[in-house]
Amino acid sequence: MKIEERMSLTYDDISIIPTWSGISSRGECELYTDIGKYSLATPLIASPMDTVCGVDMCVELSKLGGMGVLHRFQSVDEQIDMCDEIDANGVRNYMAAVGVGESGRDRLDKILNYTQLEGVCIDVANGHHLLPMKMVHYIKQEYEDIHVMVGNIVSKEGAMDLIKEGADTLRVGIGNGSMCETRIRAGVGVPQATALNDIYSLLQEEEFDVNIVADGGIKTTGDVAKALALGADAVMIGSLFSGTKETPGSIAKTGQWPNEKLFKKYQGSASIESKIARGEEVKNVEGNSKITPYKGKVSRIVQDINDGVRSSMSYVGAINLQEFRDNSKFCRVTQAGQIEAQPHGL
Repeated sequence: MKIEERMSLTYDDISIIPTWSGISSRGECELYTDIGKYSLATPLIASPMDTVCGVDMCVELSKLGGMGVLHRFQSVDEQIDMCDEIDANGVRNYMAAVGVGESGRDRLDKILNYTQLEGVCIDVANGHHLLPMKMVHYIKQEYEDIHVMVGNIVSKEGAMDLIKEGADTLRVGIGNGSMCETRIRAGVGVPQATALNDIYSLLQEEEFDVNIVADGGIKTTGDVAKALALGADAVMIGSLFSGTKETPGSIAKTGQWPNEKLFKKYQGSASIESKIARGEEVKNVEGNSKITPYKGKVSRIVQDINDGVRSSMSYVGAINLQEFRDNSKFCRVTQAGQIEAQPHGL
């Protein structure tokens, strides 16, 4: 039988069970986390999408305690210039995305030769593949001190194979992004709660000193809390950060004052619009694009997420993220339970 009999679950299918807590204020809860050599005051990482993370996002998120992953959808010279601009702001808590194959290695070599970059993200749709595995191996042979985040994966087998090659951080999540159509067009993916739980269990069983970044499927601050409670060291954010001041792209408007509305563009990396902007052939489209209302400064979003996570931690008596992982247990939620969770007295 090819079908696994167990139930695979996503964030909406589970809820954290409150337990005894001696925490008097959620302000006591600390959000510090380490991603290898990167020490973060908040476990939030901006996704390497061309409408999410450029120079301004990397700089601002670092100030807020998180980090950005600079997208790779520009020429290598442009990416080097962007790294230089980030470095000039005194920022060290950021990574740059690279691809795979010969072009990926060429980009990597040039970036590392001309910048002070300390970590890279091998940014591909399927991390459990020969090419990203070769890329990890190459980086660890040629630049052993460079931190390597790689993904995306959703299985223990994928995690194990990448760890064997030297991966430092695993990016977990396939087919769950807000602009992603991979599960619809390719029929591929694993619900995110199960994927995170599987890979965290492997790291615990084998005592691997490897980090997990949960990527995709985040619709609410409560989803961030669930991802961290399931074992993620940090959560990668795309759609929640979209439309903020610090994202790449200009602010546009529709309508006339006093009824004008401001917006910015948000698109998946595998969308038609993103492929055209990069001059790529329009095929293997597995993403969408849209305009999203302008949200103002990203600091507002980060504060909302941090408040929600601290509140969740206080419900299970966790003073730090390790205690949060250790203390958290989940219950399954039915469709009726999902409806009950929504405000229904408005």
